Amino acid sequence: MSLDSRLWGKAAGLGKNARGAHRTHPLICHLLDTAAVAEVVWDELLTSHQRSMVVGALQVPDEEMRALAAFWAGLHDIGKISVPFQLHRSGPKNADGELLAQELGGEQGYGFAAGAAQDRQSHEAAAHWWLAGIFEEIGYPSSKRRPQSQLSHAVAQMLGGHGGRYHPVVHGKDYRCPAVRHPGLGTGGWEEQRRVHFDEVRRVTGAASVPQGRMTPGAAVVLTGLVVLSDWLASIEVEIQARLRQEGWAGAPEDLDAYWKIAREAALRLVQKTDLLGTGFARPDSVQCAGETSLLASMEGQLPDLVTEHGPGLVVVTSSPSEERTEAALRAAAVLGHAAGARGLFYALPTGSSADSHMAQVHAFAEQALTGPWRSLLLHSSSRLKPAEAAKQWAQAHATGDVSAEPGEEWAPAANSWLNSHHRALLAALGTGTVDELLQAVMPVKFNVMRLFAFSGKVVVVDEAHARGAWGQKLMLRFLEWAAALRIPVVLAAMSADKSVDAMLAAYRRGAGGGREPMVQPRRLPAWSFVDAQSGGGHLPRQPAGAVRAGTLSIKVLDGAPYDEIQAALVPLVEAGNGRAVVYRSTPAEAIRTFRQLSQDLPGLDVTLVHEQMRNKDRWRRLAACRDTFSPDGGVSGPSALVTTPMLEHVRGLRFDLVVSGPAPLAGLLARAAQGAGDRPRLVVLRADNKSELDDAALVRRTDIVLGAGRTISMPEEVPLLLDEVYADELVDRVGEAAARELQQLDNRRTVRERRATGTAGWLQVPGPRELDGDLGLLSRDHPGMEPELLSCVLGEEMVHVVCLYPGSLLEEGDLKEKLALDSNKRRPKPGQLVPYLIPVPQRLVDGVTGDANSVWRGMAALKTVLRLNMTGEDGAWVRTGEGHRFHLSGLGLTVDQLS
Repeated sequence: MSLDSRLWGKAAGLGKNARGAHRTHPLICHLLDTAAVAEVVWDELLTSHQRSMVVGALQVPDEEMRALAAFWAGLHDIGKISVPFQLHRSGPKNADGELLAQELGGEQGYGFAAGAAQDRQSHEAAAHWWLAGIFEEIGYPSSKRRPQSQLSHAVAQMLGGHGGRYHPVVHGKDYRCPAVRHPGLGTGGWEEQRRVHFDEVRRVTGAASVPQGRMTPGAAVVLTGLVVLSDWLASIEVEIQARLRQEGWAGAPEDLDAYWKIAREAALRLVQKTDLLGTGFARPDSVQCAGETSLLASMEGQLPDLVTEHGPGLVVVTSSPSEERTEAALRAAAVLGHAAGARGLFYALPTGSSADSHMAQVHAFAEQALTGPWRSLLLHSSSRLKPAEAAKQWAQAHATGDVSAEPGEEWAPAANSWLNSHHRALLAALGTGTVDELLQAVMPVKFNVMRLFAFSGKVVVVDEAHARGAWGQKLMLRFLEWAAALRIPVVLAAMSADKSVDAMLAAYRRGAGGGREPMVQPRRLPAWSFVDAQSGGGHLPRQPAGAVRAGTLSIKVLDGAPYDEIQAALVPLVEAGNGRAVVYRSTPAEAIRTFRQLSQDLPGLDVTLVHEQMRNKDRWRRLAACRDTFSPDGGVSGPSALVTTPMLEHVRGLRFDLVVSGPAPLAGLLARAAQGAGDRPRLVVLRADNKSELDDAALVRRTDIVLGAGRTISMPEEVPLLLDEVYADELVDRVGEAAARELQQLDNRRTVRERRATGTAGWLQVPGPRELDGDLGLLSRDHPGMEPELLSCVLGEEMVHVVCLYPGSLLEEGDLKEKLALDSNKRRPKPGQLVPYLIPVPQRLVDGVTGDANSVWRGMAALKTVLRLNMTGEDGAWVRTGEGHRFHLSGLGLTVDQLS
């Protein structure tokens, strides 16, 4: 039977012909397009380590494996040769509105059983079911008892996962007669055409060899990434239009050979357009650090030799938050990246605001460490709509600083870049974002394996590695297991060593197959350790690091009214005529109120405000200005104060003579105190102030007991001792009976929350690489009750993004106003244009608010978490009242009040 080129693979976005019928791209052409792209991805995009994982697992020489990878990628959509797909009511139609494929159903051989068209099996699952049997037929290793452990089923399951989720194991009694269970697959001509397409893709790609190896977790991640990426690139509509065949194209073998040449020529161009090629790590400069004991000198003097001897792996750095610690982490990343042949870096932080503030330092690092062209994206909840446009707006906000926003900067991708999509953004060579991006790789969310694939070619740096509580800690351990199994170089930076840091070391060692003997991160500060990914062996430096910025931290705890104490603490700066202070308030509303009061009561004080509920572009500009004003060599003159919220505690490069804060867990207070200037930094804690709703009440109370009226701490030596004191069980014995009972209740609640969080995260996370037992479907399993709200809970406080529209705002001008208008034409808004104006707000503050978006807006997936509010003028500000809430927007940001 000859190949039937009427079987279509792509139609959406291809337009219509002169007769008004939809244009279609034959399925065989799309399969060959994808196979051709896979060849280029194998050659040009995969790192040598990624290729070696596949070659070693499948036991096939590199050149033969390249052909097999192209062959397999070309088979990904073979499940489209099925009744439900070809005859789907939304398929391509002629000018009269009749399905183009309708004629197939009436032809001899293309008949189908009753109910076949209503078979709900997806084309991805159909590929899995059918390919498992055909791979067995051509000699791929198989087993009647445990299909998931054999290659014939593993390759089929891998290809069935190209839509973002793997499907459950299919046993022999089903995949040997798949149409019995799923009549939509069809028999007769349908089966014959699947076999013809299979044979032609195999012939054209030259994949004659039969591998005898197995599908390891590492090989599965790399091959899945290759197949999905190739499919994405081969599906770019404007490129398909240039390759459309003339009507009557037969698809004979000679036609396919000719088309294969065209597809190969187009494939290199497609991959080059992704902005993904050519990035690597330069060889780190050798350094002479004789006699130096600083953290940076200790690592630079010893880590390169350890990596040369044992290969890349995990570096753990424990030190107080500082630019030096960040620099040490980045230097370690450069050493690991060069040794691994990595093609980029992802820098993960606890919050979006901290990612914003680190991006400049990460760029400065990239200028020195990366070779070739590189593209950078900002990746957190506020940038996820269109990451490239977020990066562009960030650059414009920092245009007066070290990062230029001029068009043509090679690091800044264009707004219309192929990478400018949340599913593809992690592939960018340089990413600065939140740790959520890592954790979702080990949660059963769509395309989680594509996240693992993206990270498998990079170095991952996690700053404040244990700043996400019990949920994040549990998921981070699972991520580190996968990272080790995939040989991903990782750098973890944490404030101090504790059991959670030891658990991270153990997780990476476990994933690398290391021994069970414990490895403990040194408790002294600063310190670092190394685990090689090859054997899981642990290594400690011969010459420990010494502190560069030693000093004495003075902590004073005050009991008076918070604002009165703040004002009293700042008066000496005003009287002296110089000095810089930072004031932490628990909420944006309190920060705004304090800013206004200080501006009125202390006219000699230069007061600045920054918090998370500002528009993105305003927050970025203010953070950039803070970096210039409050840096160690900043240009500020006269007394000045920065009023902020806990969002600032992870921001580096700021120095203050005085830090004022409300109650918080000790780790948070120390992070804020690390911003103190000189060798005697000062921290004032306001006991009577409100604590943040995100802070654990038990840890806040324990910190209060330990600090008492104040403490003086030798930095950094006493930091681990003080943290141990806060967590010690015997702390209860130091307080009276009533206080002890209260503390015990708070501790019990914290224990229950942590155990519940740890248990749920353990239930939700995907299996570790050694627990799959050959079944990739476990990476995509659905749990009863696994709703989006649960995922948000695991990843931290659920956020929505508010965009406020009002007369005179930039959003209400020109073309953008038309795109956002609620008009009869239902123009679709462009999400990227909203990025600068988004305001992140916790979901709990806006529960029940539906906003003012129209159905078109609400129907766009990218805007489902964007709450549009139409504001009206009131007393010089913009207000919206309704649904039990009052929103108030001014130049100082957004506040939300719940109405009784």
